[in-house]
Amino acid sequence: MNTEKIKQTLHEMLAGNKGLLAMDESTGTSNKRFQRLGIPQTIEARRSYRELLITTPHLSEYISGTILTDETIRQSIKAGSLMTEVLQQRGIVPGIKVDMGTVEMAGFPSEKVTEGLDGLRERLAEYAQLGARFAKWRSVISIGDSIPSYECIRTNMQDLARYAALCHEVSLVPIVEPEVLLEGTHTIQRCSEVTKEVLSTLFNELRMQRVDNRGIILKPNMILPGTDCPVQNSLEEIADATVQCFLNAVPASVPGIAFLSGGQASEVATERLNAMHVRFRSRLPWILTYSFSRALQEPALKRWSGVESNVQVSQNALFHRAKCNSAAVRGVYNTSMEEEI
Repeated sequence: MNTEKIKQTLHEMLAGNKGLLAMDESTGTSNKRFQRLGIPQTIEARRSYRELLITTPHLSEYISGTILTDETIRQSIKAGSLMTEVLQQRGIVPGIKVDMGTVEMAGFPSEKVTEGLDGLRERLAEYAQLGARFAKWRSVISIGDSIPSYECIRTNMQDLARYAALCHEVSLVPIVEPEVLLEGTHTIQRCSEVTKEVLSTLFNELRMQRVDNRGIILKPNMILPGTDCPVQNSLEEIADATVQCFLNAVPASVPGIAFLSGGQASEVATERLNAMHVRFRSRLPWILTYSFSRALQEPALKRWSGVESNVQVSQNALFHRAKCNSAAVRGVYNTSMEEEI
């Protein structure tokens, strides 16, 4: 492991109140979003859309890194340059999603496990050659009657730790993403309890796999009530519950936490991130930022809708959302900023 290389990558990813653009949707997810807007579900349409995203003027003012897919990391923009080269030229660190998605966990109904460890060492080495400087692996934990089980949590966290160790072997920064899903009727207290157990198990497994916490980025969920919970908590309650959970469960040696949006509406995710910084900024031992997918992309995708003449207005929408989230990382976001678009 090249410790200095990892330190440099982390510095570039976490500096300047910036966040990460997750554009690593699977082909299936991307096609579903395209279909709803009448966009052709083709490899060329996906390439054009992702070119639109990464060539957004001045995006590096607010975005420090992007998470790509296996399809995208091999693609070029129309002018001929590889997308990884375009990102590097614009001061944005290229990364790669390396898990192979979730499947049902045998013997554990309603619970899932993430696949992709087979052949991962070789794939990581290839991605590093293709220009990736960090990687991402997502595990999902559902809350429901009698779940999550300890066995599901431990299996997923052990896999995350093994993935992280393999990333360090080739000097890639691992983003570890243990997502406690938003769907359900659970309360904010139940989400906090489960998330704390997940994180405790994760950092124990990372220690067992001899992964240095100083060389990772954590990508977790916020602490939220389930989508169908009758009590939907205030901004302040969510900020308090989220930060307190992570202060109790995440070692101070971790350099950065980059929240996933997890299906939250774009403006809501921004407001909640801002509230955390307004209330706790001086007490945070790690950098607290964002790694959003839909919460950054959705306004841009709707404005584009597969029409070439809409590229500029679509890029304006992406830039605006990135600017708002960067303001939230500084604790200075205000809903009046939404009028700028």
